[in-house]
Formats: sequence, structure tokens, C-alpha cells
Amino acid sequence: MEPLTDPFGRLHDYIRISVTDRCNLRCIYCMPAEGMQFQPQDEIMSYEEITAVVEALAPLGLSKVRLTGGEPLVRKDLEKLVSMISAIPGIKDISLTTNGLMLPAKAALLKQAGLSRVNISLDSLKQERFAMITRGGDVAKVLKGIEAAEAAGLSPIKLNVVLMKGINDDEIKDFISLTLHSPLNVRFIEYMPIGSASDSWRQTYLPLETVVEACTEAGWATEEAEMPSGNGPSQNRRVVGAQGTFGLIHPVSEHFCDNCNRLRLTADGHIKACLYWADEYNVRPLTADPAAVQALFRQALGNKPHNHEMALALEKKAQSHTPTVRRMSQIGG
Repeated sequence: MEPLTDPFGRLHDYIRISVTDRCNLRCIYCMPAEGMQFQPQDEIMSYEEITAVVEALAPLGLSKVRLTGGEPLVRKDLEKLVSMISAIPGIKDISLTTNGLMLPAKAALLKQAGLSRVNISLDSLKQERFAMITRGGDVAKVLKGIEAAEAAGLSPIKLNVVLMKGINDDEIKDFISLTLHSPLNVRFIEYMPIGSASDSWRQTYLPLETVVEACTEAGWATEEAEMPSGNGPSQNRRVVGAQGTFGLIHPVSEHFCDNCNRLRLTADGHIKACLYWADEYNVRPLTADPAAVQALFRQALGNKPHNHEMALALEKKAQSHTPTVRRMSQIGG
């Protein structure tokens, strides 16, 4: 069968699947403090429906799956879905993005079911600040989640840090210090205007040159590093002599759309070929028909724009398409 390609020749072998729009935190860049409308459970795809979509796409070259949310571990028995997907011929890599709070109870089960690796969101190492960013989270529990992932043999472990001006940019050196004696990959991510392109976003946005400057201030010599296993747009570096690495992900200032290989499936069954734009295609009614699933994904890719134009949003300039109104928790990280 013809592989999944878009009009610009980009091959898509990777899908991010949201299993829920719910979360046990309320991060300031992901959800409002209150008033969030969650989808009824009967509108959320079942594990069988999700598996059917992956089964339909695997013959077209899909080989990598990431499970996201919301917080995917609030979905009951997620390890069952991991096991179902890992049994599909052609699927070589299953990963998870999580806030880490439930990993102590789940890491070993997920590894046994076929999970390869994990990304853990961690935007501050300071409890008071972490609680502010997450609206009530306990950073000590996330650190225990990292330990549980290590003990279970999930590797590599990547820590996702959304860098925000005036909020956590003074912790850059602290995060990089985690990599000096541990094989962690700390990834600094630019704040994106997903579902909330307001002036408050622009005021908080910070380009990642700040990370390079922090290394210079600390007197750290850095070198290019091999990318930890898995798909990703991160520009990876290492402090010379360090066990781990740190990465820079510039979705706004240096978009990586030319090499995009990602598809997204929302928890309610909508295909998003691009994270930023509003275009969506409801595949849920078609999951019993593999050919129809394949055709709809090809249609979504056929309409995928060349890039997301977030930089134009930063500059308050006109854009060529309509940005999504869904928040990140409703799309999948």
C-alpha cells in the first residue's frame, strides 16, 4: 500500500493518540482554572476503536504511537490499551506523555504491557512554583514518578519543560544540572498559542536562546548529542562530560514543519493532521471499516498545510488558515 504522505512529500509514520481530555492537574498553559467542559464518557473513543484505527494504519507504514491526554493515566487500565497496540504487526514503538503523578503505581504494568518510554511534564523543581503552574500539584510525587519509570526500565526518560518568561526561566540551570549525573533528557519547549493566542501568551513567550545563555553563564561547555530514541524535533546537546542531555524544541521561533511526520487523534475521534490549525476529520464512525479509516487519514493529510504559522501569531500578523480553538488538553500533547 502507498505510505501516508502529504502534498509536500512528508512521510507520516507516527501518531499521537489522546485517550482522555481529563487531567488531575490544571496547568496554566493547558486548561483554564475553572469552567472547563469535559466530554461525556460516551463521546470518548473506546480502546477497541483506538486499536482498530492503529490496525488500519499500520499497513500504511505507521510504526510509532504516543498515548497522551489530558493525563492518560487517569484513563482506567491504560496498560490494556498498550498491550492491544503492541500486538499489532508493524508497531515498533509505544510511548507515553504523562505528568508522572500516577507512574509509581503504573510504570511496571505499562512496561510489561509493551510501553517503551515515557515523557514526563515537569515545569518547576520548586514546590510552591510547581503548585502555582499546575494549580495544586505536588512536585515530590512527580519526582517519585521519575524514579518509578527508571526502576521499570522505561528508557529514555524525557522531561518536558515549557519555558515561560518570568515564571520558570530562572530554573534553566537547575534543570540542566539534572542531566550531569543522570541519563535524563530535559527538553525545553517554547510556549505555544494553542487555543489561547492572547496577549498574556505573548508576554510569557520566551525564545530558547535563553537556555544557551544560561549554559554560558554557568561556565558549561556544551556539545551536540545524539537524539535519544524516538521521534522528536528536539535539538539535543550535552554539557561536556554529562551523563544526560538537554534539548531545545522551537515550535514558534524555528518551526520544524518541513520534517513533520506526526498525525494526531483526539480523544473523541477526530484526526488532526496539524496541531495548530482547526481542520479536523471525525474517524470514529468508520472504525469498523479499515479502508474507510485509511481513506479519511489520506484526506486529512491531503489538506495538511506546509506549516503552522505560529510565528505570525506571535507578531499579530494575518494567518492563512484558522487556528484551533481547542486547548492542548483537548487535542493531546
